[in-house]
Amino acid sequence: MNPSILQLSPGALLAPAVDWLNTNLHPLFAAITYVVEAILSAIEAGLLFVPPLAVIGIVFVAAFLAVNLRVAILAGLCLGFCLIVGLWTASMQTVALVTVAVLISVLIAFPIGVLCSRYKTLEAFVRPVLDVMQTVPPWVYLIPAVMIFSLGRVPAIIATIVYGIPPMLRLTTLAFNQVPREYVELGSAIGAHPRSVLWKIEFPLAKQTLLVGLNQCILLSLAMVVLAGLVGAGGLGAEVTRGLTRMEMGLGLRAGLAIVAVALLLDRVSRGLLDRGRAPVTAGH
Repeated sequence: MNPSILQLSPGALLAPAVDWLNTNLHPLFAAITYVVEAILSAIEAGLLFVPPLAVIGIVFVAAFLAVNLRVAILAGLCLGFCLIVGLWTASMQTVALVTVAVLISVLIAFPIGVLCSRYKTLEAFVRPVLDVMQTVPPWVYLIPAVMIFSLGRVPAIIATIVYGIPPMLRLTTLAFNQVPREYVELGSAIGAHPRSVLWKIEFPLAKQTLLVGLNQCILLSLAMVVLAGLVGAGGLGAEVTRGLTRMEMGLGLRAGLAIVAVALLLDRVSRGLLDRGRAPVTAGH
């Protein structure tokens, strides 16, 4: 055996594959970049078009109506902190990035999770893939994304999507596996279409576990914010990176606390929706 073969690095082995992808699938990657950038820019423009105080008021009222007064006050304080420390624009950019990443993660994970609950062979195949995805350090996902999509917000969103899919997919599979079979059999017995059984019987019964998966997907996506700043994604992650590289402790601390505020906002609102959706357990049941 030629000793030089043993000295080849993984990068040298993967470089031809990446070059082939960039050469032959460039139109596809360009289209993905265009679509993601368009959606992200539209959400950012909507968030930044409305005055900050109006956004805080809208979020306060929405949280009060959807959850309760305590969560509404907390949501207002979190957004107010982002405004006071002068990081409103970066905070809204981060919210937009997390929103797009979570939406795409759910759109990918939910149907696959439903199929895994239906077909155990598919679940057995997907499970080790998810194990690997959750074991690999999150910054590793940025490497192939940057190699294919270059620097910017798109590779950050791609890496965030990959990082957020496993918990949503696992909990979607678990949610539908926990639905009592007698309810599904009853729906089929009365002649309901499988689609009707899914959305009118299984989905309501699985909603609580699905909301837990959504909560975990949001928090894990937000955990990628700082790493996303390393590849030019902007937002609060870029402010943290700027504070570290320039040794500006005040900027880094303010950006870090703003990330905590956004995480607290998203976590408490999603958990509040989860707790409100739970049916109360009465004595004797």
